[in-house]
Amino acid sequence: MNIFRLSADMIHLISIFILLLKVAGAQNCVGISLKTQILYCVVFTCRYLDLFWNFWSLYNWVMKLIFILSSYAIVYYMKFKSPICKTYDAKSDDFKVVILVVPCFILALFFNVTFTPFEILWAFSIYLESVAIMPQLIIVQKYARDNSGSVQNITSHYVFCLGAYRALYVINWIYRFLTETSYYDPIAWVSGVVQTLLYIDFFYYYVKAVVNKKYMELPV
Repeated sequence: MNIFRLSADMIHLISIFILLLKVAGAQNCVGISLKTQILYCVVFTCRYLDLFWNFWSLYNWVMKLIFILSSYAIVYYMKFKSPICKTYDAKSDDFKVVILVVPCFILALFFNVTFTPFEILWAFSIYLESVAIMPQLIIVQKYARDNSGSVQNITSHYVFCLGAYRALYVINWIYRFLTETSYYDPIAWVSGVVQTLLYIDFFYYYVKAVVNKKYMELPV
C-alpha cells in the first residue's frame, strides 16, 4: 500500500464520520440524499461479499466492515430513526436511481474480469459507485437554489471528502501503473476518472470558498 491509497482511505473514513456527525450527532439529515446512501449500501454489499472468505489483511477486513456497517447505519437513521427521519426531504430527493442501476448492471455483464457471479457484482459495484453521488449533487443544487446559493457547511465538507477520496485513488492508480510492471485495472481506472469528473464543478466552488474564508455558494 502506498501513501496515496492510505490517504484516500483515511479521507473516505473522514467523509463517513462527517456524515454520521451530521445525522446522528445533529439529529437531522437536511440536504442529504437517502437515495445516494442506499446506492452506497448496494455498492459496498456487492463489492465486499468476499468479507467472509477472502482475507487479505486485518486492515482490509476492518475497512470493508466499516464501510458496510456505516452505510447501513446511515440509511437506518435517515429512514427510521426519529427525529432524524422527519427531517428527510423525500420530495427533493426524487432522482430516478433506476437509470443508474440498470445501465451499470448491464455494463457489468459485458465488462468484467471474469464472468462469475462475484466478479460481475464487483464490476457492478465499481460502475455504480462512479455515479452514486449524482442524487446527492442534485440535492445540493436544489438546496442552494432555495437558499440564495448557499450550501450547508457540513454537507459541503462531506461531499468534498468523497470527491477527494476518489481523486486520490486516481493518483494511486497512476503511481501503481508507473511502479508495478503487471498492474492493469481498466474497469477501476475508467470508473474512477468518471467519478472524479462529476466532482470538478463542486471542487471549484468548495476551494474558492475555503480560499476566501466564506461559506460555500453555488451559482443559481
